[in-house]
Amino acid sequence: MQIRFLSGNSHKIKEASEILNQVGFDVVPVTKKIEEIQTDDSTKLIRDKTIKAFREIGRPLFVEHTGLYLNYINGLPGGLTQVFWDNLEADKFCEIFGDKADTSAVAKTIIGYIDGKRIHIFEGEINGKISNEPLGNREFQWDCVFIPEGFDKTFSELGEEKNEISMRRKALDEFATFLKEN
Repeated sequence: MQIRFLSGNSHKIKEASEILNQVGFDVVPVTKKIEEIQTDDSTKLIRDKTIKAFREIGRPLFVEHTGLYLNYINGLPGGLTQVFWDNLEADKFCEIFGDKADTSAVAKTIIGYIDGKRIHIFEGEINGKISNEPLGNREFQWDCVFIPEGFDKTFSELGEEKNEISMRRKALDEFATFLKEN
C-alpha cells in the first residue's frame, strides 16, 4: 500500500520510508514545505499542518512534527523546537541546555493523518537527556545532542540503530497499525 508523506525534510522522509517499508507500506514523498504555526501546543500545530497539507494536495496523506521537550525549561521548546534550533544550532544549544543540573528531555513525534474526512493523531516519545557537547553527525538537526535513555550515545552516533528505538519509530508503528486495521 502506498501512503503520501508531505515533508520538506529529506532525513524524515528517509526514516519514515525505512520504517514503514518494513511493514508493507511504500512512502510516496511529497516534498513541499507547509508553513507551521508558531505555538508550544504541538497537537494544535500538527492539526493545522495536516489541514494545510490536505488543502494543498487534496489526497489522503500524513505529516509529522518532532520536537524536544526540555524539563529545565518546563517542556519548551516543544512545538517551537525548529525555531530554537535554527537560532541556536548544536554548539549553543548544548552550551545553554546540556550543562545544567537537569538535562532531561523528551523527544516526541506527532503524526497527523488525514483520510479526507477526519484527522487521526499518533504519538511516539522517548526519554533522554541533552549532551554537554554535540556528538556525531550534525546533518539531522538535534540528533547530535539528544542521548536516549539507556544509551551513552546521541541519536547521531547510534546511526541506523536509532530507527529501532526512536520516537518517530513509535509513532509510525502506531500509525501503521491503524492503517492495517482500517
